[in-house]
Amino acid sequence: MISYAIYVVDDEETIREGVTMALETDYQVKAFSSAEAAIEAMNNNPPDLVLLDIGLPGMDGIEALGRIIELYPDILTIMITAYEDINTVISAMKLGAHDYVVKPIHMDALEVTIRNALETVRLRKEVQLLQEKYLKENLPCFIGESNAIQDVMAFVGMVAKSPDTPILILGETGTGKELIASAIHYRSPNFKGPLVTVNCGAIPNDLIESELFGYERGAFSGASASGKKGLVEQAANGTLFLDEVGDLSMAAQAKLLRFLEDGEYYRLGGGKKLRIQTRVVSATNKDLESMIEKGDFRRDLYYRLAVIKVEVPSLNNRRDDIVPIARHFLVEFGRKHGKTFSGLSPQAEDALKKFHWEGNVRELRNVIERGVLVGKGPELTLQDLGIEYLKGETHSEQSLQGVGPSKPGAEIAFPPIPPTGIDFSSVQESLERYYIAEALRLAGGNESKAAQLLNINHHTFRYRRKKLQIK
Repeated sequence: MISYAIYVVDDEETIREGVTMALETDYQVKAFSSAEAAIEAMNNNPPDLVLLDIGLPGMDGIEALGRIIELYPDILTIMITAYEDINTVISAMKLGAHDYVVKPIHMDALEVTIRNALETVRLRKEVQLLQEKYLKENLPCFIGESNAIQDVMAFVGMVAKSPDTPILILGETGTGKELIASAIHYRSPNFKGPLVTVNCGAIPNDLIESELFGYERGAFSGASASGKKGLVEQAANGTLFLDEVGDLSMAAQAKLLRFLEDGEYYRLGGGKKLRIQTRVVSATNKDLESMIEKGDFRRDLYYRLAVIKVEVPSLNNRRDDIVPIARHFLVEFGRKHGKTFSGLSPQAEDALKKFHWEGNVRELRNVIERGVLVGKGPELTLQDLGIEYLKGETHSEQSLQGVGPSKPGAEIAFPPIPPTGIDFSSVQESLERYYIAEALRLAGGNESKAAQLLNINHHTFRYRRKKLQIK
């Protein structure tokens, strides 16, 4: 049930008490004898509506109205005047007062005026409650206690309020750019619409136009007889998230730019101009400005995409978040694999905080899952993690070991099968995911070298990477 808070600001005690008694059954009411006291109280507990006397001592009602609108533009104000002074009422309405009542106050008329005013507040609160529900049900967990990530999330909450302003998310691989895109969507007015994610690097250049904008039947050989909606169309009234936007070909960039300029496009093979409303959020771990200088990315497209830029700090620049994130993954993978850990050992926590995370949160996730798979408990230990941190070494000298013995001749420590059994396919997938991600890290992102490290051919490696959605 939606509740409403009302401030009554009047220097006459009989009016304050009378109005409070009449309203307190249906509303949360606080009374003040001065505007100064009411405005100070708003710092901690802003109301939905203020009944504000014009003829107050000290700061009068007109001045107080201006301050309230400046500081709290969402608060509605109903002015109280001792006589129907048209000039004063007009001044108040021009400043932004919602309505006014004249003394002596007739409570029945006042209650009608309040109900009418709060109708606009009700609609806003219903949207807010619904949005909070969507956030709770849909927003993936983004854990962060450091000032760096708290500043980012505060900025995201502010810029998300626009329904259509393009936003570019920048950050190293594995920093959580997709989570930021999700946060933008579910904190925006488009939150009830779809969030459509496009991995630009995974779509072949000759298919990008048909994938983004769709096609009509018969547009090309092998086209569906009924045609196909593009990803842009699927994101109508929602958010289109273009991940790895730096991987788009120049031809695809030109087509995307045309859509961003006016929101209009054609399906492939179609002659009908289509138009939709959606917010475009893009992300990349590449230096787009350097790509522009090299002629690999369009400057005009960059300016369209980067109306607002959100830079996600690397995990190495927010080390206060490492252990809380690791604990979260420990619980997540403990449930997944049917194992319980009391926590991380002090040595494990210390190593995690000191390790250089080239793959950021994604790499940390893989390390914790590996630890859960091989660990026996009750704590997750440094040996379980496979991290070696030698005092005095540089980051480049630190090493991450795979599942297996840390020393020649040591036995591989795999987890026992619990009485309830295990999800064998899930365990296989987790190990495969870990090794592919680790091979990529060691190979600096080069797929051919990563495949050689795993002794599989390049095509098999690429197929498994795509299937497991490893970036």
